[in-house]
Amino acid sequence: MAIQRIGVVGGGLMGAGIAQCAAEAGFKVLVRETDEALLAKGMARIHGRWDRAVAKGKIPKEQPAVWAQNLQGTLTLQALADCDLVVEAIPERLDLKLQLFAELDRVLGPEAILCTNTSSLSIASLCPVLGPQRQARLAGLHFFNPVPAMPLVEIVRTLATDGDTLASLRAFVQRLGKTAILAPDAPGFVVNRLLIPYLLDAMRCAEQRLATVEDLDIGMKLGCGHPMGPLHLSDFIGLDTMQSVAEVLFDAFGEARFKAPPLLRQLVVAGRLGRKTGSGFYRWEGEERLEALPL
Repeated sequence: MAIQRIGVVGGGLMGAGIAQCAAEAGFKVLVRETDEALLAKGMARIHGRWDRAVAKGKIPKEQPAVWAQNLQGTLTLQALADCDLVVEAIPERLDLKLQLFAELDRVLGPEAILCTNTSSLSIASLCPVLGPQRQARLAGLHFFNPVPAMPLVEIVRTLATDGDTLASLRAFVQRLGKTAILAPDAPGFVVNRLLIPYLLDAMRCAEQRLATVEDLDIGMKLGCGHPMGPLHLSDFIGLDTMQSVAEVLFDAFGEARFKAPPLLRQLVVAGRLGRKTGSGFYRWEGEERLEALPL
């Protein structure tokens, strides 16, 4: 099936990024939020990125108006009825996702593909609220943050996902200008299964005072060629998100390497969640990382 109309449920950081990329690729995109304030905030995220790109000379000043013609907002799920693909990007709560997917199954046409952007929940856990035909057209479509800049998308298949759905999603990801890898429906998929233990180990090193926060990050940047250090990256992801994903992986595998270290839990309890709250391992002002904070 050729995907043309995209629905994105959730206009937060990830949902807005997905909608932005799809609009820029020429898809007709409808962003659904639960109230006007959240919808306006999500749209402002997208237009703000475009405005900054114009200011930096990265795109012509006329370009945002062209892309904006592909983008609309809505407060109703019924407005998504004609979408070929709907990507869910709401908070990581299974109860909320189950309620949403049951409603979407009733609203969407029989050929529509339904995807979740979850980074930690089982895709198959959504199957019980879907009819058999929709289960074959259910998959994970895991984008990475920040969505416009990150070139990878994990397509996550369940045992019920059919070949046509996978082919359509591969074509969609390619049209976005990104690269897809196929992942099994197992906790962490591919990237987080490898990444999370590395980030947690860096936190343990900081906890044990192996080196300063800055030196741990500099060591991995300059010693391994990483674009950012592990503690910087953890702040960027969000330390509450890190803890949540670690708990899912530890519950699934029971391996010590997946267990959230005490330092991570202490930072989350203290409200130091990283970039989103202005403090984590570092102090932040908006997108700008400043000095490391005491541990």
